[in-house]
Amino acid sequence: MTEDFITSSHIPDEHPDIPKEKVGVLLLNLGTPDGTDFWSIRRYLKEFLSDPRVIEVNRVLWSIILNLIILNVRPKISAKAYKEIWLETTDESPLRFHTRAQSDALSQRFMENGFSVEIDWAMRYGSPAIGDRLEAMRAKGCRKILLLALYPQYSATTTASAYDKAFQALQRMRWQPVIRTAPAYYNNRKYVEILAKSINEHIACLDWEPNVILTSFHGLPKRYLDAGDPYHCECAQTSRLIAEELGWTGDRVRLAFQSRFGREEWLKPYIQEVITELPSQGIKKIAIISPGFISDCVETLEEVAIGLKESFLEAGGEKFTYVPCLNSSEESIDLLQEIVLKELRGWIPE
Repeated sequence: MTEDFITSSHIPDEHPDIPKEKVGVLLLNLGTPDGTDFWSIRRYLKEFLSDPRVIEVNRVLWSIILNLIILNVRPKISAKAYKEIWLETTDESPLRFHTRAQSDALSQRFMENGFSVEIDWAMRYGSPAIGDRLEAMRAKGCRKILLLALYPQYSATTTASAYDKAFQALQRMRWQPVIRTAPAYYNNRKYVEILAKSINEHIACLDWEPNVILTSFHGLPKRYLDAGDPYHCECAQTSRLIAEELGWTGDRVRLAFQSRFGREEWLKPYIQEVITELPSQGIKKIAIISPGFISDCVETLEEVAIGLKESFLEAGGEKFTYVPCLNSSEESIDLLQEIVLKELRGWIPE
């Protein structure tokens, strides 16, 4: 079927309207509760922790544990964390705020550069739902859509899960758009350069210099690595490339993993243990950056910037600073534009 065939002059009067063909880009992020109340948090956690990509255990046993124990206890704990970082002015989480801002800024950038590309965003868990946004884009005429998971490092628990959700939505469509999925960008040169730049600019604003920079990544059970998940290796490479770009030799840039829970072994070293040991080693001034997140969220703002700071100072540390994520900075949009243009080759004019 050619484009000429479906022009309005060739379509019968009783034929449904067919929107002009467009190319779309859907940015995908992890997700967020709609509010800080118990039930909003519970709904979000239920969807998140019911994902078999995230929790790889016996489904029947896990369902019992999740519904009888975790979802009656965890929402109260998570609600406290979200309240610490909630944006009262817009009544939303920072993750939702920054993801929307990235989508809006990227859309504006493409418009200014003369590209006719529909940009939208969605969350793997919570709203706006991936299926809803894909359907909305299809209704606007997007017959070619690039899915861009905003996770810098690939993991089955994040990137694959987001794309899984999109593919599930496609199963319900009679007229599916053509789909491309963007790869992780853990070793993207621009990403590494702007991370190093953000570190240098942040440190330049301090009246002290950190002895060590910790690159903190979200943890995973070690058995996921043993099963073939490349996440650990990609985190290590990102951390190494940042050190090289900064020109910091030795172990001044150190890798660690956060957000561990449960009894089983997770990826090491555990950042909670690292920061409590550093002061006894004479390292009392540190900076932490979270290169596994392009947008600040509860894991970076509450767990790292607040929680880990308290732990470090209580252990005898003297100076602590958190380097924010790229969020919707000009450099962040530069990066997203570069990735999107590369992945849209053949779909839009060079």
